Amino acid sequence: MEQQDLQKRLLLALALSFFVFIAFSYFFPAQNVEQKSETNVTHAQTYPAPDSSTPLSQAATPNAAINTPAKTEVSALATVKSTNFIITIDTYGRIAQMELLEEKYRDNEGNNLKILDPQEAKPLEIRFSDEAVNKEAFKTPYAVVGANNIDVSKEDQALILEQKLSGFTLTKKITFKASGAYDVDVTTSRDVPYFITPGYRPVADQSVYMLVRGALIKTNENIIKTIEDGDAKGNETFNNAKIASAFDRYYASILFDFDRGMNVSILKEKEDNPLIFIQGNSAFNLHGYIGPKDHKILKAIHPELTDAIEFGWFSFLAIPFFKVLLWIHGYIGNWGWAIILFTVLVKLILFPLSYKGMMSMQKLKDLAPKMKELKEKHKGDPAKMNMQMMELYKKHGANPMGGCLPMLLQIPVFFALYRVLLNADELQGAHWMLWIGDLSRMDPYFILPVLMGASMYFQQKITPSNFTDPLQEKIFKWFPVIMTVFFVSFPSGLVLYWLVNNLFTITQQYYINHMYAKYKEAAIASHHKGKDSK
Repeated sequence: MEQQDLQKRLLLALALSFFVFIAFSYFFPAQNVEQKSETNVTHAQTYPAPDSSTPLSQAATPNAAINTPAKTEVSALATVKSTNFIITIDTYGRIAQMELLEEKYRDNEGNNLKILDPQEAKPLEIRFSDEAVNKEAFKTPYAVVGANNIDVSKEDQALILEQKLSGFTLTKKITFKASGAYDVDVTTSRDVPYFITPGYRPVADQSVYMLVRGALIKTNENIIKTIEDGDAKGNETFNNAKIASAFDRYYASILFDFDRGMNVSILKEKEDNPLIFIQGNSAFNLHGYIGPKDHKILKAIHPELTDAIEFGWFSFLAIPFFKVLLWIHGYIGNWGWAIILFTVLVKLILFPLSYKGMMSMQKLKDLAPKMKELKEKHKGDPAKMNMQMMELYKKHGANPMGGCLPMLLQIPVFFALYRVLLNADELQGAHWMLWIGDLSRMDPYFILPVLMGASMYFQQKITPSNFTDPLQEKIFKWFPVIMTVFFVSFPSGLVLYWLVNNLFTITQQYYINHMYAKYKEAAIASHHKGKDSK
């Protein structure tokens, strides 16, 4: 195949793959979870009890399926208050709800965000392996030993819950902290096999972007395993795991133990969604956290807990990118400017490779007439045509694949940043300037997407191209319009990155055009000098 056509087809394939990636996130989004409308939690509020007809097995692995929870009434037993949240504990000793009080988590009507689904399994729910014990447990409410309303804003407070069953007593001591972290100690007066869960993942996110939701396990070998919604097999087990997290886009319910580890099993819920269970014993203690996946909060609890922040496919790039963004933000204190400075940093690092690629595109544009002549001259002998074209490239220092390099480099960088800017809780409520008051939400006036599309169009105008196929040329001409339409509803932080990236690419292109003009002048002068010497 002719090298020039190969280059164009590759460029077209890359552009179309980018388009398909963006389109896929709209037409085939991750499951759109509809947030339930709830009133403030009171002692009269009801929650469904779990179905006790399907107990966990006697072995360390739970059964492969869970029936739909029975909708019996469960009243609130205790509340835990902090400056930033209210946690409600129900009569079965579970975290029934967490209400976030910070302004940045409020909806458009000003309502506080509640992150748990009342219809799903709750954090700190205990299920017994013995079916009879399990049935009795979900008919026997817990009682509070001591205060049932605690405030942890200034200091850690313990909530002690007790459940008296036939033949033994179960006690939960949960020590809550202002960060959303807690320690849970479970004791049984005799040895009874049971499992405890961080609950079904939070359902606070309603976005249609291509996101990962489900369960995350950090193994004792420091390997991160993610089981997405829809992918649970129901037989996954992890011995001595460090972290077990049920998560959505911004929030998580986590149980962790970095010293002894946890024996974790995954149950398959409806629609093949994962539900985490951890094997307990008669004297059992764990650490937990529920709330936003905020890097600063998680790091303060335990540095290793930041591994619970999930970035999907491109984690190998997204994690270092996120750390660099955090570092920049630590100095300037504004996420919008941090994104801009990060974009500049990436462009400067990649400039040497971009320079070579852009220069190759300039040379290929000038060689286009000679390449066309060779194509006509040797159209009956492709092998000879390709050989002479390669000689032409070599003579003029042109690389037929060099023009693809800038795009090849840009695609993984964009995908990784796509993950970071979609998943970083820090961008929620993050103000940049003027009309951009929340970088995690779309531009309310569509100014950034329109500027992004205009900059992409202008970038195309000043970038050399050698299209001979009218269809390819039309697709590339319409690409800025297509991208603008899709970027209209993207988080403004992501659109800001792409706009700044385009502006610096335009600057680079002007610089390359200037340098190439000087290169051509020098080449012409050298050619004339050689003629004069003869």
